[in-house]
Amino acid sequence: MTEPSRETTPEAAEPVRGENDEALVEPAAAGPVADEATPETAEGDAPPAATEADADTDGDADPDADAPADGGTDVSPVGEASDGGAAGAPAADASGDEAAKAAELSEAQAELVAQRELRARIEQRKAEKEAPIEAGTKLSGTAADLLAAVRAVESGTTSGTAFFETPEPPRRPAPAPVTAPVTPVRPPAGAPTAGPETLTAVREVLASGGAPETLAGPVAATLGESAAQALREDPWRLLSVAGVQPEHADAFARALLGPECGPGDPRRAVALVTWLLERAAVKGHTALEDAAVRSGLAKLSVPDPDEAVKEAVSEGAVLVFQEETEEGAEDLEADETAEGAEGAEAEESRPEGPDTGLDVPVLLGLDRYALAEESLADGLARLVKTVSPEVWEGPELVRAAGAHGLVLHTGGEAARSEPVALAEAARDRGLRVAIAAHSENGVRRLGAPALTVAALLSGAAGPGRDEEGALALDLLVVLDAPQLDVESAAMLVESLPDGCRLVLSGDPAVLGSAGAGRVFGDLLAARVCPQIASRVPDPGPIGELVSGIGIGELNQVEAPGKEVVIVPARDAGEAVHRTVQLVADSVPRAIGVPSERTQVITVGHGGSAGTRALNAALKERLNPGPGRFGGFDPGDRVAYVPAPGRTVTGTVLSADAEGLRLECEGEKLLVPKERVEAALRHGWALTAHQAAGMRWPAAVVVLPGDAAQGLSRAWVYTAFGRGERHLSVVHGVDQALPRAVAEGVAEERTTRLRPLLEALLAAAED
Repeated sequence: MTEPSRETTPEAAEPVRGENDEALVEPAAAGPVADEATPETAEGDAPPAATEADADTDGDADPDADAPADGGTDVSPVGEASDGGAAGAPAADASGDEAAKAAELSEAQAELVAQRELRARIEQRKAEKEAPIEAGTKLSGTAADLLAAVRAVESGTTSGTAFFETPEPPRRPAPAPVTAPVTPVRPPAGAPTAGPETLTAVREVLASGGAPETLAGPVAATLGESAAQALREDPWRLLSVAGVQPEHADAFARALLGPECGPGDPRRAVALVTWLLERAAVKGHTALEDAAVRSGLAKLSVPDPDEAVKEAVSEGAVLVFQEETEEGAEDLEADETAEGAEGAEAEESRPEGPDTGLDVPVLLGLDRYALAEESLADGLARLVKTVSPEVWEGPELVRAAGAHGLVLHTGGEAARSEPVALAEAARDRGLRVAIAAHSENGVRRLGAPALTVAALLSGAAGPGRDEEGALALDLLVVLDAPQLDVESAAMLVESLPDGCRLVLSGDPAVLGSAGAGRVFGDLLAARVCPQIASRVPDPGPIGELVSGIGIGELNQVEAPGKEVVIVPARDAGEAVHRTVQLVADSVPRAIGVPSERTQVITVGHGGSAGTRALNAALKERLNPGPGRFGGFDPGDRVAYVPAPGRTVTGTVLSADAEGLRLECEGEKLLVPKERVEAALRHGWALTAHQAAGMRWPAAVVVLPGDAAQGLSRAWVYTAFGRGERHLSVVHGVDQALPRAVAEGVAEERTTRLRPLLEALLAAAED
């Protein structure tokens, strides 16, 4: 299941390109929770879509009371809550300091060092391939024009990136058994900062174009030492900086170029095509159909969208792909047979363009995601082909892991015990094993030796690597697999040695990764490896409720211990009031879960009942203070984004000259003072995307009336499943909730992993 912008992608507004710190987003209409990648984005875009409601009333919510109208709570099943709030119109919320968000780029770059090395190896392998792709020779119309542009690049007549067939992945010998010591790899050093001369030159160019000088740092970090010259030659390069919109770049270009500036400028066309694809990536897409790109260009007043796309392809700014369906391939083969029989006459009579009947979608994509998907497909195919099948006795998952290099495991929270048991069984066999989860919260809940995926990739924890950079592992178990974006997954698989077994485990019904791609969903759909579905259900009323949501049913559940409570709210103001009462008083008193172990989850960051409004109200009640440390006080609950797409919850301990000191999941962390404003937000309330992969003893899900358009089945499933012992639903969306559960299937992400992997493994079988 995917999510518009992160339902398998959080919704995106204007990509704040940090890599999914959850960039800015687009309206919630595009899909459910989209803005949940970074604390500051709205959920319903790829990151931030916001909702807005103005009314403010008073009320009380108490799980112990029986009369909701009097401020008490109603233990009626979800979906029966009355008093729906007045629906408000969703409003995109992209407030905040865009320049500060953009500054996160430099941090993200540090974590992408390993990715650049990976892509360099992939490009080198591509350069060794002899022949270009032959597919698509029967295309015509726009598709043919795109291919012609690509052929021009391949022949050397036009500058750009050549396109070659995916080469066979290099075979890496399996590492020696556990005896040889391995040196752990440490996290890469921070990204280099631009020198004072570069910053000064960039400020001058920005000032001459009327752009804020605060963009100097992000511009220099993005464009490098020659940033000033690059901007003078092509002002639309400003669009590559996070948070900058087309209208901003156009105004900057007009100021610099004067009469030479026009809507049909080829430089503008290339920049806008790239910007559209970056924006799509924030919503989870790794590619877009060329028709969608041309439509987007037309809305941005590009005079000739077709020519703009060809220009972007010929300049190497984007790549073009043709993913033929099985039906299309059969039609093409039949067509070629007819051509051979009928000769030139058949060729002349063949209809043009879309009328050919061939189902050959033409996709455009950025090289970073194209290379990641190709590398991931290569790596997965390598694991499938190089493992030595063995007979392992035990449960179904254990037997499958023994016989195969890649295994998928699906199930809810209770099912996590199965891959943990597999890891223990493999250790008993003398194998080198690691268990990786998406978040620190997920690691803590396992009760077994584990680490986060980020720590494994960076080398901050884990088994270390051999001389060739491969992880010293025989089996890797990855939990919360739906949260894997394509770039992280590619790095992970590329790091595994030949013969290593990989087990990906997760719940396919939850919201997808904050980054581009839908790795787990694509692998499930491809059916290229064993899929083991757990039969262990999540227990209790919450487990029963969430299981029904997963199949599109919002059922009434018996909750004798008030495990599930519905609290009606007439409007956003009452929703905020009741939420504060639940967290501060009702849940601790009636359920026995303290405020610090209760998590509030809402649809977006903006709006009258978004994370910002809820966090402000909760701070005033639970930990009032002047915010003397960059807006924070000791005791504040916070959401920290150490890297794009990752959220860590914790508590402020203190502050000093170095920065803000936090305690997160039992670990002490320091947030450098220059990162506090950009990477830290109050964390009593989170979006569902931020909360994915984490659970708390109690959860309060807030559904104000203006949140209706941000709901989907995946969003509701994810949000309602975050509470272990108790779930309160502050309900103001009336019938929008059961409708979202029954019909709210989020927009599918456009990706290429499935056909790539299917083609590689089909070729291996042949």
